[in-house]
Amino acid sequence: MTDIHVVPYDALLPHSAALRSVYADAFCAPPWNEDEERADAFVARLGSDVRRPGFTAALAFDGPDIVGFATAWATPTPFPVDRCHPQAAAGLGPSRTEEWLCGAREIDELAVRSTVHGTGIAAGLLRAVTEDAPDGRAWLLTSLKSPRAMAFYRRQGWTQATHPSPDGHGIAVFLGPRHPARALAVQPL
Repeated sequence: MTDIHVVPYDALLPHSAALRSVYADAFCAPPWNEDEERADAFVARLGSDVRRPGFTAALAFDGPDIVGFATAWATPTPFPVDRCHPQAAAGLGPSRTEEWLCGAREIDELAVRSTVHGTGIAAGLLRAVTEDAPDGRAWLLTSLKSPRAMAFYRRQGWTQATHPSPDGHGIAVFLGPRHPARALAVQPL
């Protein structure tokens, strides 16, 4: 039986080795094809991520073993310009980016071991880090190169808010099921 627990930041860091292992299992395989250095970089940045305003995390345990995790925080104002944030801002435009994303709960990572795919653990982790999002304002971005991830978020009631070219590249912004702007998101033709 798997248990999911929201954990404070100081309880997360002692699990760094297990989190790295789950991250590598989830993201070093296709379609992500990240390398071991990216898993190391995740653990390295986790030390500073836990200090972000509004940081929250959830761990999924199968007995004593961690089989999944999710991390999130409050998106700052002004909107970040690192990682994939510029693509998100370009897709939404400056006004929607500020109104819809700044101050909202941003899901940074969601990862589960391949052995637990399809068991509901990812959905449970996602709910755990978003259920107390202020005014239901939660969002995330994911890569178009993973149709499985895109379909997963849709099944969880998330609304795709950006629609980059369907050539398999780029990112898509999703708004959470209770995000007040989800009805305003432009749907594909």
